[in-house]
Amino acid sequence: MTNTLKPTGPSDSPEEREYEMRALISSIWTGGRLFIGIYTFMLASLVFSYFYLRSSNNGLLWRPNHVTGPRSFGLLVFGFSLTTSILAYVGRKRLVKGSFSDFNVAAWSGVVTGLLALLLQIIELSHLGFFPGSSGYASCFVGFGVMNIATLTISAYWLETTAARGLRIRRELPGDNPEFSSHPRARAFRADVAAMAYFQVFVALTGALLFAMFYLM
Repeated sequence: MTNTLKPTGPSDSPEEREYEMRALISSIWTGGRLFIGIYTFMLASLVFSYFYLRSSNNGLLWRPNHVTGPRSFGLLVFGFSLTTSILAYVGRKRLVKGSFSDFNVAAWSGVVTGLLALLLQIIELSHLGFFPGSSGYASCFVGFGVMNIATLTISAYWLETTAARGLRIRRELPGDNPEFSSHPRARAFRADVAAMAYFQVFVALTGALLFAMFYLM
């Protein structure tokens, strides 16, 4: 009777702890991709609005006088954002190959370029040559600018917290290379890096599409 009343936790055996660890890693993997799916729906609304208003062109008010956003700002924002995505992707590849120092340099460099892209995107909205409601293109462009600010903020924040997490693991866990160990925190860190890099690739691809839509087409 005493044994049946003894409290038991979910991690009483190595098998149960391993199961919990695998469930955590799977949740990180799934959550990262679900987040991309949710974000895709948000961007799809912008893309739909753009092409719908462009094709209807009611009253020839889609893009009078072929107005466009400041291309110099747009190119810089896209360039820094793309650099951030490349650095995150390359950093993850270097981490997989066993070089934490390369990942660390790439991640913090990506944070800097991501913040520069964010700053330039905010400044761009104060240098527009049109009012938000002056045309269909103007309305879509302002919506794109706000969405891009949110995207760049999330991108830089996720990259920064992942890089900081790696430094904390190296400082707090024992061993020469604790980030490559089988410790639960190290395994969760590597899963988070993979999800973050996947999101950065998504940002690069959607950024290229939106740059073409609002600055080249």
